[in-house]
This record gives sequence, structure tokens and C-alpha cells, in this order.
Amino acid sequence: MATTQIRSLVDKLNRTCRKALEAAAGNAVNRGNPAIEIEHWLRALVGDDGAVLPRALAEAGVAVPRALTAIDGALDRLRTGNDRAPALAPGLIAMIRQAWTVASIEDGADRIGSGHLLVAALRDELLSQQLAQVIPVLGRLSADQVLARLPELADGSDEAAGSGPAAAAAEAPLSSLQAGKALATYAIDLTGAARAGRLDPVLGRDDEIAQVIDILSRRRQNNPILTGEAGVGKTAVVEGLALRVAAGEVPAALARARLLTLDLGLLQAGAGVKGEFENRLKSVIDEVKASADPVILFIDEAHTLIGAGGAAGQGDAANLLKPALARGELRTIAATTWAEYKRHVERDPALARRFQVVKVEEPSEGRAVTMLRGLVEKLEAHHGVHIHDAAVEEAVRLSARYLPERQLPDKAVSVLDTAAARVAMGRAVVPQALQRRRAEHAALERARDMRLRDAALGGAALSVETLIADMASLEAEIAEMAISFAEESRLVAELAEARAMEEPAARAAAQSAVLEQLKVVQGKDPLLPVDVDARAVAAVISDWTGIPLGRMADDELETVRRLEDRLRTRIIGQDHALEAVARAVRTRRAGLDDPRRPAGVFLFAGTSGVGKTETAVALAELLHGDARALTVINLSEFKEEHKVSMLLGAPPGYVGYGEGGVLTEAVRRRPHGVVLLDEIEKAHPGVQDVFYRIFDEGRVRDGEGREIDFRNVTLILTTNAGSETITKLMDDPDTAPGPEGLAEALEPVLRQSFKPAFLGRLKVVPFMPLDDERLLAIVNLQLDRAVRRITETYDLPVTVAPEVAPAVLARARARDAGARAVEAVISGELMPGLAGLILDRLAEEGAPPRAVEIATGPDGSLMPRLS
Repeated sequence: MATTQIRSLVDKLNRTCRKALEAAAGNAVNRGNPAIEIEHWLRALVGDDGAVLPRALAEAGVAVPRALTAIDGALDRLRTGNDRAPALAPGLIAMIRQAWTVASIEDGADRIGSGHLLVAALRDELLSQQLAQVIPVLGRLSADQVLARLPELADGSDEAAGSGPAAAAAEAPLSSLQAGKALATYAIDLTGAARAGRLDPVLGRDDEIAQVIDILSRRRQNNPILTGEAGVGKTAVVEGLALRVAAGEVPAALARARLLTLDLGLLQAGAGVKGEFENRLKSVIDEVKASADPVILFIDEAHTLIGAGGAAGQGDAANLLKPALARGELRTIAATTWAEYKRHVERDPALARRFQVVKVEEPSEGRAVTMLRGLVEKLEAHHGVHIHDAAVEEAVRLSARYLPERQLPDKAVSVLDTAAARVAMGRAVVPQALQRRRAEHAALERARDMRLRDAALGGAALSVETLIADMASLEAEIAEMAISFAEESRLVAELAEARAMEEPAARAAAQSAVLEQLKVVQGKDPLLPVDVDARAVAAVISDWTGIPLGRMADDELETVRRLEDRLRTRIIGQDHALEAVARAVRTRRAGLDDPRRPAGVFLFAGTSGVGKTETAVALAELLHGDARALTVINLSEFKEEHKVSMLLGAPPGYVGYGEGGVLTEAVRRRPHGVVLLDEIEKAHPGVQDVFYRIFDEGRVRDGEGREIDFRNVTLILTTNAGSETITKLMDDPDTAPGPEGLAEALEPVLRQSFKPAFLGRLKVVPFMPLDDERLLAIVNLQLDRAVRRITETYDLPVTVAPEVAPAVLARARARDAGARAVEAVISGELMPGLAGLILDRLAEEGAPPRAVEIATGPDGSLMPRLS
């Protein structure tokens, strides 16, 4: 039978049968059957409680579950292994054709129902035998009796309306829906949602809403398109317009307008038949034109119009909309990102000129705070918590600083919403801190039990005293936390009761009393969150970014204020350099530097082993709480010109495109750390050009066209250029210049390796050579670290003889590598010798030594001893 005839027959089916036929097709595809057989359709119809067929089976004494089991067995016997789209089986087509004769001539129906299909199958000898093989009782039914009983069987079923002419429109395909049905099916009424109070308040977008109203009020080409990055609030602008229409705060021309969101996904869903999508979209356009009240369509992700629904030889959604848009018959608000607008809409001039661009920029932090304040009431009602205004401001400030890859206000809303959810959830479950302590105690308990069991079975008797002591300590801590949690829970419940009081004076007094008690009980580490405050917001940012909470809330100010002193405990003899770095960090934290530039840009110049790299490591740990916040890139690997692109990523068409750049990917993964660019003087001069925009604007575009944000990154570049000059000038302490004078003296030397424009964009920090006194202090520092490692590993006392430090200094001086030589002597001579002795003791006695003594031999060599 011709395809058009088959489609014509399928169109005669009522909605129930068509749904069952679609389900049968899906079943055939899932099973890999080559054709859609009667068994597939029978399975779908029998399983539909609203169909007539299950009622006919029940009247014949066949239970539906038994029938479904029999049908499944028949389906399992069908041939499988097909990977193409299944076709309609000839027997199924014959059944539909005969059913149409039964429905139209004998029953006077305009649609084929499942009862008509059963009658047609019973009248055909082959089809009747096929049904009887699946469900034997069907072979004994009388077709005429079933036909006579159809009105009673259909009464109250989903097919009840499908047996007469009045049901033709209701059962028609979606391409021929009655007036008003297309918009109800494919659109969401925003003005209705606004009147029902389901939309959030929209603040801070008055200018954009006013622009949209101006464009919509035109007679022709009255179609605004909102462009902006994801998360800036394009949809919120449209919702703000809907709220104004609902409140009557728009011009008379828009006072009765309905603002509807058109869902392109729904329009395309199931429109597999050629021309179906076009018919659906045309029905939407026709309903908009015919509507008594003005209708404004909102199409989000408008770039998806290009190509949507376009089959071979047919136009897509954009081409179907163009005529109505041009004549002003279809007022549409579109929204898309600027990149998608450039890529899709702007390339179609005929479509682009039918829209007027309205730019929706990312709001400033002040405007974002205003926007969030409008959402506070809704968030409080949803989560059942109180949100402090300080939390709103902190959500904006911290998200703007630590989440540069997202846009305000979206990221601030996400942070505040998450914090509110955590506070609400924290009142209903055991605090995480208490859960962690209990888990630690359970782990220690398991370790103790295993050691005791090993000892009982004759294994090595490992000590359990330390485990038992740790368990006792944890038990005391858990008990204390449990008591605090119970007390905090009681006070939080009292606070809720106090806030529910109607008398303002009594409410204020009760609140104040409970809050004072909570302050005493909770201290600095509350177990139970009371409200959504700045601490709760900081905790969310901490979890999302990996930055410890204390570094951002309570301790950050103190860390920054005392940064210089803390750096001095690790970096010896470079006080001027540490002062310069600390001064820049303090200026940044106070918000008084240029916010567009990176957090800091330094060029550390000096000989090897004077503390340049160690300063970067210490800075990462102190400012970001983790040495992993430091990214080290050795620029000596970028000597060739063709390797320069590796920093930002290969451009389109080149090998490596899409893999990202060494520098840009590091900052994308950790946009708030320290980047150490080592030995920059050895890199190709083209590398310097890469950094001009980074130093000036705090941004750079990578090979894939993405903007990478460097504003929260501290950039430290190191160089050995000018080392000889530094050594020469600092040889004589009496004539040695100060830090500023040394930096000036270095400038002519540095200009031999760096361009003036490059040097002018960064702070040059010279590192002084280390004399014996400073090197000895470094030796003592490194020895202390070595002793801590030994003590932590073996839990034994370590004694260091007074002559060890001068001996290490003497051996380090012989290597002429500064502080690096000190570390090399300790890790390369002392620690390997000690490791050999400990391993020998373990092998001989099966236990570690009781104590370690580090001394020197007659020749000044390092001599560790065990006892």
C-alpha cells in the first residue's frame, strides 16, 4: 500500500489508538523486531485502562494481567536483531483498513477505536487465528455481539467521545488543533503566573524593561531580542515585564497583553511526520493573530530557531516566523547569549533586522545586592529560615570574587539559595562535625579490634595504647558536642517561638535574651545554624572553591595584616621583598587597587636558592590555605616561537585545538591561586606579548575564544637575569644599595632580556644574596622540618648536636647553590643515612629505634645514631 494511503489510515485512528500505536512502535524498536506486529499494538491497548479492549476482555472472562503475560510470551517469540526503523506489518495494515469500514459504515463513527479493531480482526479468518494463538478466548468471541456491545463498553472510557462526529476535532492530529489549543499546548502564560504570584520579584532591571516596552509599542518591527551572557538575568527582564503587565504599569497598548513563553522543544516533540512541525508553528502564529487580546511570545534560546524543524526542502522555524515578524503581526521577545546571536542570528540579515537588540549586561555588585534583596522574602518562605542582609551582601561579594566563570546575579542567587537550604537542613539532621567525629571514632575502634584480634591469634602484637587514648579523647569530644547540639537545638526552638510573638516589645526582649544565650553556647564554632548569615554564605563558597572557610571569614583580615610576619618565619633574609609583597596584598584586600588587574604581578630577580620559589609557595599556603593553590610553569620550556601558543591553547585548525593552554587551563581550574612563572628570561620573547593584556585587564582570550579571568590570581615571575649585578653590588656591605636602589641598578640589565613595556607593567622585587648568618638560620629551619618528619613518622625523640648546623652550612657553601644546597645536603646526605639505619634496625629487631641522635664525625660529616 502507498505511504500516503497508510498515513491517511493512521490519521483515522482515535487518540487512544494512536498513542497505543506509538507505544507499539517503541516496543518494536526496543526489542529489535523488524516490523510492528498486531501483538505489539495489542500489548499497548490491553495495558491502557482507558481503552475499550481491556473491558471487552474482562467481559469475556480474561484477566488483564493474564492477557498481558500471554502477549509478552508471543512477543518474545518474534524475530529480533533488527537495527532499522520497523515498518507496519501487512496484517496490522489490513486490520486498520477493515476497522475503518466497520467504524465509518456500520458504527457511524469518525474515528477508529480499539473496539472497531477487535471486530475487524474477529471477522478476518487469518487475523482471528493470530489473535487466538495469543489469547485463545478471543477466537471464540462473536464479532457482531462485540459490535452491538460497543456503546456500553465505551461508556465512561477515554474512547467514549471517539465514536461520533462531534469528536472529530478533539481526536484530530495536533497539526489541526482547534483555535486556542495550540497556545495552551505549546506556551506558558507568564502574565497568568504573575497574577497568581508565582513569579519572583524583579529589581534593578528598570532600564532594560523600559527598552523592551518601547520596542513592543512600535507598529512594525516591534520585536526586542535580549542578548547577554548566561546568568545575567535575560529571562528575569521578561518576567519583570509580565509583572508590570499584571500590575497595570504599562502603556494602554500593552495593558491587556498576554505574555506567553513559547516552548520550541514541545513544538518539535513527536513531530516526526513531514510538515507536522510547520503545521504546529503555523497554528500558533494563527492563534496569536486571531487572539482578541494582544499576545506577545517569548522565545528563550532564540538561536535554536535557526534550523528548528527544518526538514529536507522545507524552511526552519526562523523562516516561518519572518513574514509575521516583519509585518508586526507577531510580537516576539527573543533571548540568547551574545555569542549565539553572533554565530546564528547575525549571519541571517533578514532575521536580524526584524529584531532590535537590547543588551543585558552583568550588574554591578551594588545592583546585584538590590536584586537579591528582592528575592529574600521568597527564599525565606521556601526554606523557612531568616536571611540576614549581611548574607546577601556577602553572597554578592564572595561570588563576584571567587566565581569569575559565572555571572551576577545568577551566581549570587545560587550561593544564597544553597546557604538557605543548608541552614534549613542543618536543623533537621545531626551536624556534619559531629558525624565526622563519630566516623573517626568508629574507624579507630575497628583498628583497635583488628590489632587485638591479631594478637589473640598469635600475630604481631601492635600497640593499641595510642588508639585507645585517641578514642577516649574523641569520646569526650563527641559527648561535649552532643550536649552542645542538644542545648543549641533547644535555644533555636525557643528563638522561633520568640519570633512568633505578636507584641513587638516582648518579641524583641525574648529574641535578645535567646540570642545572647546562643552566643555563649555556640562560641566561634556553632553546630546548629540559627540564621543564614555571612558565615553560612562563606561556607558555601568554601566548599565550591576549596578555599578554607577561615581564610575568607574570621581569619582573613588577621592573616593579611600579619602576612609579612608570617612570611618571615619561612623566608630568611628577604625582608624587603616580603614587605613589598605584603603591601600589595593588603592594598588588594582593602579594595584600593585597580580591580581590573590581577591580584599582584611581581618579578622576583636574584640568584638561585635565595627564596624566590619558597616565597610563592608560602604565599599560596597563607592566602589560600593550601600549597596546591600554587601553579608552577617553567618557561624555559618555551624557548621556541611555535611553543608560545601552548600557553593559551592552539587556535582553530591547528594541532592541539580544544585541549586548552598550559596557563589558561591552570587558571580556569583554579581561578584564585598563585601562578609561578619560573625562569622567564629563558622563554622566547613572544611569551612576553602574551602577558600584556593579562597585566592590564586581568583577562585573556584562550585558543578556543573563551575569556579567562586572572583578576583573582597572583602572578609571580622569577628570573636569574642580573644575578651577577646583584652579587657584585652586594659584596661590600658598606657600599651595598638598599632595595629601591638595587631595583634601579637592575633595570638596565633587565632591559636586555625584557621589553620596557613589559617591565613597566610589573613590580620588580630584587632578592638579596644570602650571607652565612642568614644561611645558618635557613639551616636551622630546614633541620627543624627534618626533625618534625622523623618524629611524626616514628613517634620518637630526636636530638640534634650543636655542631650539626655549622657542618651543614659548610657543606652547603661548597655547593654554591644558596638555600637549595642546604636542602640538598639534608635530604641527600643526612636523611638517606638515617633511613638506612632505621631500616636495618627494623629488619634485625622488628621494631623502630627508641631515639635518634644527629651529630658530626671527625671529618665534619653528618653522623646519625640510633638508641
